[in-house]
Amino acid sequence: RLGSVVAYFTSAKFLLYLGHALSTWGDRMWHFAVSVFLVELYGNSLLLTAVYGLVVAGSVLLLGALIGDWVDKNSRLKVAQTSLIVQNASVILCGIILMIIFLFKTQLLTLYHGWLLTMCYILVITIANIANLASTATAITIQRDWIVVVAGEDRSKLADMNATIRRIDQLTNILAPMAVGQIMTFGSPMIGCGFISGWNLMSMCVEYLLLWKVYQKTPTLALKSAKVEESELKQLNAKKESDMKPAEGVQLIVEKDVAGFEPAQEKEVGCAARIAEPFVTFRDGWVAYYNQPVFLAGMGLAFLYMTVLGFDCITTGYAYTQGLSGSVLSLLMGASAVTGIMGTVAFTWLRRKCGLVRTGLISGVAQFACLILCAISVFMPGSPLDLTVSPFADISARLFENEPLPTIAPLEPEMILATGVPNLLNGSTTPANSDPEMSPEPVPLLSVSLLFAGVIAARVGLWSFDLTVTQLLQENVVESERGIINGVQNSMNYLLDLLHFIMVILAPNPEAFGLLVLISVSFVAMGHIMYFRFAQKTLGKQLFVCRTPDPKATPDSSPPGNTSTV
Repeated sequence: RLGSVVAYFTSAKFLLYLGHALSTWGDRMWHFAVSVFLVELYGNSLLLTAVYGLVVAGSVLLLGALIGDWVDKNSRLKVAQTSLIVQNASVILCGIILMIIFLFKTQLLTLYHGWLLTMCYILVITIANIANLASTATAITIQRDWIVVVAGEDRSKLADMNATIRRIDQLTNILAPMAVGQIMTFGSPMIGCGFISGWNLMSMCVEYLLLWKVYQKTPTLALKSAKVEESELKQLNAKKESDMKPAEGVQLIVEKDVAGFEPAQEKEVGCAARIAEPFVTFRDGWVAYYNQPVFLAGMGLAFLYMTVLGFDCITTGYAYTQGLSGSVLSLLMGASAVTGIMGTVAFTWLRRKCGLVRTGLISGVAQFACLILCAISVFMPGSPLDLTVSPFADISARLFENEPLPTIAPLEPEMILATGVPNLLNGSTTPANSDPEMSPEPVPLLSVSLLFAGVIAARVGLWSFDLTVTQLLQENVVESERGIINGVQNSMNYLLDLLHFIMVILAPNPEAFGLLVLISVSFVAMGHIMYFRFAQKTLGKQLFVCRTPDPKATPDSSPPGNTSTV
């Protein structure tokens, strides 16, 4: 028994989990802290954070396909190590620059009329964006490719590994911001910068070693099809041409002289093709994504990002306007993490009982049923919904009063643990230790209670559905296109997430939040309708027949006779 325990802790699977836990912990600390740092630096304004959020979303939207294509065209170890080093080095550099800004902010303000400080802000946002792009590359190669190879042909093992990865994500989403939040609260932002830089330096070395160990223990990781082989062949051919014998070189020169102006034309075409290559890759990536058999499933997942029904800064800001305190919100966030983990457990159980495609259907129905509570909450006592108030009233009023618009930024919800919750619905920041008795009149809590009950309960279906689509992409996308297809999927997710922030900017007042809830529920419904259409095409008449699948078989192709009608 001791030997089996040792074997598990030294297996490629466990080492992959450990590396992912370290990477995710550092990621969550940084994403939380950089938002807080930017708010702190810019005088408690959300402007820099909003700019950072838009830059990050826009970069992944435009470069997602190119990042995925780079993942496909290079060896697995090279991609993983390069993205790991770039990501951690960028975070370390960013942390050092932020420490310098915190130390010498007063002096920087006086130099060159403050332009030097502005350049520092631009530099921080640019480097932080590079770190995020490298993090995207790491996620694609590890979570969408390495994990499939480590699992081998066993799809049940792949499902279990996907679920474990998501549980690690859920835990680090809560614990990492809490840890760095305490350091920043009882220390200072500068100490927080130093801690995160030190953590990333240590983590980079350990993760690099773990990646190498996993690569050694899984020989199939060294094998990669199509695109890498073609790329390597081109490099070898180029090298051979450069190492030609002198006689062959003379013969080539003679042929070029005979051809006249053709070599210059070929060179010009080659240069133009090289300039156009990123645009061609971008186009080819989106076309390939559209032609995938799981296209509708991926689109269904992307549509779930167009929602305010999550624990982001928008929903927590709304909760503050309804009288919920920071401590209550912290408990609700903990409950959402628990239900998220329950969703990963439900996924593995449902997949064994009903197959992968039907698991997505059941998860979608469960999520939508829970979100009905959110739709009902809009019309309950305590809801500020007022359709007579124009959603643009707040914007027009601020424009005529020459006041700045409230900025919407994808801040981490855990910000309440360190600095309070930014109330994006009226452009202010409410401290986490504010006294609820200071509010002018109590607001009935029935509406907001139903809202958060629906949001928390829906996490079970949401995470089960997310895992279903993730595994469908892993199983149905050919190995040579995994990177570019998952890169485009990330771009779609960011696009819909960006649209939901734009939606809030257009209707920022609390009276319009109920309308945003109804729009969000509608987009979730559309996403699940797309998935239903995918399932209908995949399973046909067997759609509502639940079978116990064979782990070695296709997701829903168990032998007849082992069926039970749902």
